Amino acid sequence: MKRVMGLLRLTRPANVITAVSDILAGIAISGYFLNTHVDEYTLKPVALLIISTMGLYAGGVVFNDVFDAALDAVERPERPIPSGIVSKALATAWGTLLLVIGIIAAINVHAEMYAVSAALSIAIAVCALVYDKWCKHHFIAGPFTMGLCRGLNLLLGMSIITSAVQAYWFLAFVPVTYIAAITTVSRGEVHGNNKTNLYLAVCLYVLVIATLLTFSIVQHHWQTAIFLIAGFGLMIMPPLLKAIKQPSGPLIGKAVKAGVIALILMNAAWAAAFGQFYLACIIVLLLPVSILLAKLFAVT
Repeated sequence: MKRVMGLLRLTRPANVITAVSDILAGIAISGYFLNTHVDEYTLKPVALLIISTMGLYAGGVVFNDVFDAALDAVERPERPIPSGIVSKALATAWGTLLLVIGIIAAINVHAEMYAVSAALSIAIAVCALVYDKWCKHHFIAGPFTMGLCRGLNLLLGMSIITSAVQAYWFLAFVPVTYIAAITTVSRGEVHGNNKTNLYLAVCLYVLVIATLLTFSIVQHHWQTAIFLIAGFGLMIMPPLLKAIKQPSGPLIGKAVKAGVIALILMNAAWAAAFGQFYLACIIVLLLPVSILLAKLFAVT
C-alpha cells in the first residue's frame, strides 16, 4: 500500500486536475459544444482528451522525479524515490506507461492516425521529457519549455475540432507565459532569497491578466469573464507579494502552489470569454477538488 501511495504521490494529483481544466478550456475555445448535440458519441472524444492529458501530465512529473533523484536525495529526501518507497526503475516504468496511455488516448480522438490530437500528444510528451532531463535548471529554456507543455495542452483541448487549432493557436502563448512565471518563482523554493525572479513573475502575471481581460472584451463576453479573472488575480498575487516581502522557501512554495492551482480559474475565464458559462462553471468545480488533493499530496 505504501508503494502504491508512493506511485500516486509521484503523479502530483492536484496538478493533474489543472491539466484537465486546460483541456476543457481548449474545448470551450473550439466551440465544440456550441455546434454539437451532446450524447455518448460526442462525449467520447472529450473523455479521451481528458485521459490523454492526465496520462501525459502525470507521466511528465513522474520523470521529473526520476531525473532529479540524486538532487532530491539531498534537498527533498522525503520524496518517494530518495526515501526508498519507490525504486527508480519502477518509477521509470510507471512514467513510461502513463505517457503511452496519454498518447494512445489522443490517437483515438479522431479516426485519422496522424490527426492533430495525436501529434500534439507526442509533442507534449517530448517537451516534458526534454524539460525534465535537460532544460529544468536553465534560466530561460527551463521556464519556456515547461510553459510550452501547458500551451500545447491547451491546443490539445482545441484539437477536438482541428480547425480551431489553426484559428486560435496563438492563445497557447498565454499559458506559456503564465507557467514560465510560476517556474521562475519556483527557482527559489528550496533556498529562497531571489527577489529578481519574483519581480519578473509579477510582470508576467500582470501581462497574463491583461491579455485575458483584453480577449474577453474582444469576444464581447467580458461581463462573466471579469469575475473569474478577478478571482484568478486575487488567488495568485497575494501569495507572490508576501514572498517578495519575505523571500523565504516556505512562502515561495505557497506562491508556487497558488499559481499552479489558479490555472483552473484562468481556464474557466477562457471558457467564459468564449461565451460558454456552463463549461466555465464545470471548470470552477475542479478548483475545490484540486485544493483538497493539494492538502493530501505535494504540488511541487
